[in-house]
Amino acid sequence: MSLDRTMKFSDLKDMLNQVVERYGDRRAFLLQDDNGDKIITHKEFRNDINYLGTAMIQMGLKDKRIAVISENRYEWETTYLAVATGVGIIVPLDKALPENEIENLILRSEVEAIVYSKKYDESMNSIQKNGKTNLKYFISMDIEEDIDGKYSYKKIINLGKDLLENGDTRFITSTIDNEKMSIMLFTSGTTAMSKAVMLSHKNICTNIMDIRSTFELDETDTLLSFLPLHHTFECTVGFLYPISIGGSIIFSKGVRHIGEELKKYRITGMICVPAVYEKMYQRLIKGIEEKGQITKVKVKAGVTISKALSKVGLDFRKRLFSEIHENLGGRIKAMVAGGAALSPEVEKGFQDLGFNVLQGYGLTETSPIIAAELTNQKRLGSIGKKFPSVEVKLDEVDEQTGVGELLVKGDSVMIGYYNNDEANKEAFTEDGWLRTGDYARIDKDGYIFISGRKKFVIVLQNGKNVYPEEIEALVNESPLVVESMVYAKYEDDNDPDVSIKVVYDKKYINEKFGNLTDEKIYDMIWQEIKTVNRTMPKYKWVKNLIITDKEFEKTTTHKIKRKVEIEKILQG
Repeated sequence: MSLDRTMKFSDLKDMLNQVVERYGDRRAFLLQDDNGDKIITHKEFRNDINYLGTAMIQMGLKDKRIAVISENRYEWETTYLAVATGVGIIVPLDKALPENEIENLILRSEVEAIVYSKKYDESMNSIQKNGKTNLKYFISMDIEEDIDGKYSYKKIINLGKDLLENGDTRFITSTIDNEKMSIMLFTSGTTAMSKAVMLSHKNICTNIMDIRSTFELDETDTLLSFLPLHHTFECTVGFLYPISIGGSIIFSKGVRHIGEELKKYRITGMICVPAVYEKMYQRLIKGIEEKGQITKVKVKAGVTISKALSKVGLDFRKRLFSEIHENLGGRIKAMVAGGAALSPEVEKGFQDLGFNVLQGYGLTETSPIIAAELTNQKRLGSIGKKFPSVEVKLDEVDEQTGVGELLVKGDSVMIGYYNNDEANKEAFTEDGWLRTGDYARIDKDGYIFISGRKKFVIVLQNGKNVYPEEIEALVNESPLVVESMVYAKYEDDNDPDVSIKVVYDKKYINEKFGNLTDEKIYDMIWQEIKTVNRTMPKYKWVKNLIITDKEFEKTTTHKIKRKVEIEKILQG
């Protein structure tokens, strides 16, 4: 059975119906268990969705808002689709938020039920006791029996099964308005700053159909689910997309287990943030170096040979580096990176070894993917070309650099922000284009290159723009550097100096050079900065350096909290 890449569906319910008809007996999930892994087929998954949805309607939750919060697991995905395909509006919550922020988002989203895992027992007890929210149902994924006002997910599934077998068809015959809000997602940030994004079935399904028509995976593929499911990137690409192609999903136990999981389950696809791929690449290189000079020479020669062969259309990289591939399961077809820019050095390094690393770019507001690299459409440093259903253009383009703000239009663009007219006015142009907030340039072949976030750009008095992310990417290539943050330091003349704070790799430096003083480490890193400066126009040169071995504070999407870090610098 070959994948029909032209398959169309109007909503997620339609998608599930078509998937069950074509791939019902194929594996949808392999759930890791110490007592033996469990297989769930697409038909069984659909049945559980029907049972849960039917029971929720019986409980009075039709057209209500229902939140879900947990680690990546089967019950999260069943809840998401049960609510979205016939019950009401699904509200995925960030699993890394503290209790007070979870409660605030429950209040803001006006949910009446929440499905959660045992990790959140204490938080749910406290929220229930506070009584501030509209929550009527606290549904635990892990308890066997209803207790203390908490409902058992398992009992609800059994209730739905009984109802359905006795002729209750309210859920399975419910209709979907594919243009109405069915998903409410909060952007990352504090609850005061986060915005509630309204997405429809049309938004999500348009994006899934774009992914199906461009990516090369099919029903025989298995994806490793690692990024938190409340992120639109993981939800659409790592969950809904593999379901839509009849593929299967394995939930990772965590970053420390990725290597063994790739090998044990012979994973063919994975979606991660660049930081994970960068660590994987560092481990690969370290493993090569530990095998000694002979192996290093072999790898170097292999890269040279493969490059020569590629010029005549031959690709023997997987054969030349078969041992490296086998260590990662030997079946990886695609390693998709998103959420931030992947280091060109790491992308090229994986590429040289025969791994297919693809960068994707998008926003929660665009369901999420706007553009992506494909196996046969790659240009180093770019995020690939726009997706088929999307229109893109640049606004207020700088004539010298060709850089402007990237604007987007298409059916995958959100309905808008919930209860936030001011944010909606800022987000859209008068003629309906969504402002991404990212500066970019588009080359003559349609490849998009992101320069940096509009709000982070440093504007010099001579009118030149400095994009922090561009400089950070160059500095981060140094083995001495874990991460860096470029910022503006203002002197008396009000013309900002380009400055940088570097988190150095203490472990690497100790192993390579011994126990050095802070002064010596500073001098070594300053030399690296000077080397980077020489590769750039003088107006971009870094003039000030701060070093630390303490990692930067991050958002739950692993992005540096720049405002917080700059405040720390200003406070000394």
